[in-house]
Amino acid sequence: MSHQLRARPQGERRGYLPRILQLVAGPEVEQVGSADPGEALGSGELLRRGGLVVVPCEVGDAADVKVVNVLRSPVCRDLVVVGAGIVGASVAYHAARAGGSVTLVDAGRPGAGVTADSFARVGSSGLLNGPAAGLRATATAEYHRLGAELPGLPVTWSGSLSWNRQDSAPDAGPGQTIVDAATVATLEPALRQPPEWAVWAPGEGAVDSVGVTERLVAGARTHGARVHLDTPVTAVRRDTAGRIAGVETTSGPLSGATVVLAAGVATAALGAPLGVRVPVEPSPCPLFRLRAPAGLVRTVVNTEDFDLRQVAADRLIAAADSPERTLAAVRSTFHGARSVELLSTRIGVRPMPADGEPIVGPVAEVPGLYLAVMHSAVTLAAAVGRLVARELVDGTVESALSGCRPDRF
Repeated sequence: MSHQLRARPQGERRGYLPRILQLVAGPEVEQVGSADPGEALGSGELLRRGGLVVVPCEVGDAADVKVVNVLRSPVCRDLVVVGAGIVGASVAYHAARAGGSVTLVDAGRPGAGVTADSFARVGSSGLLNGPAAGLRATATAEYHRLGAELPGLPVTWSGSLSWNRQDSAPDAGPGQTIVDAATVATLEPALRQPPEWAVWAPGEGAVDSVGVTERLVAGARTHGARVHLDTPVTAVRRDTAGRIAGVETTSGPLSGATVVLAAGVATAALGAPLGVRVPVEPSPCPLFRLRAPAGLVRTVVNTEDFDLRQVAADRLIAAADSPERTLAAVRSTFHGARSVELLSTRIGVRPMPADGEPIVGPVAEVPGLYLAVMHSAVTLAAAVGRLVARELVDGTVESALSGCRPDRF
């Protein structure tokens, strides 16, 4: 790991480079390295970023800095993960696989909450920006890795086709190709009128979100995790020193030196009694299930009217705003779709962070508390679970999560 920090002695210009940074967890030295989060510090300043508290201090005539890791020392691998949606299940699986002592607890069944109501597209293509761009860029690779670890993982790599009504095609981003109408017709032969252009991302696909979650929970169990389902968590417990001590549930307490809150929109309510504000709001997400002829849709299709994919021989799911408009659009877009009918409408309640970006990392004010809540949960679950496990079990500080930390708010 290499984080480079710049510091300057009092009175000197910014850009002074320290010689050695000490990374410690509590009073114990964890590792020594040099660093660079791109911050400049002056004497007496303090910076907290991504689980690190940076404290410049005078050393003779020069300045040095100490980086305090507020993650618990890697010898404390006793974790309680709250939430058995796809993110919590991924954290539990990866942490247990890495050797952590893991307890996973949920008020319901694996993936039965908003995970079940996700369109569940997985892709890393396109122009990526924002704090989680690095995570999104690895999404497909992380699912391929996970599929190798858990053979038979229900992932379909169908590729995706996207188009809209604008006159000219956009520039292709990484992993994308602009294709013409003839190619679109080959990829989606049931289209009534193939668009003049479309964005083809052959590396993308989709998952059975509940099936993946169930496999992750089963994998966590295989590696020794204790799983408590149908067990609502009522509160997060603290010891007399203010450190996290586990959770209270309707069936009694569960102990753990670290608690990971991966409970979607419920994360905010669990954090509030601890004085922790989690800026997450519920965001409704309609999902329509349709009966349709076999093979009507072959890829993941994204248009101005819907996101659409085939999930079984006679089933489609669509993410859109209106069931009536969606049904009409599907019938008018595809040959042989006049028999398509609406089977159900579900409104998922996605956790939407205030800035739209994932919230992942330790809460410095409450030692032992760690947050993992995000909007693109299915897409990011494989990557986030692995990285969070490395931070909590191995004691590393993952630079890929640096833009997702709770202390940015």
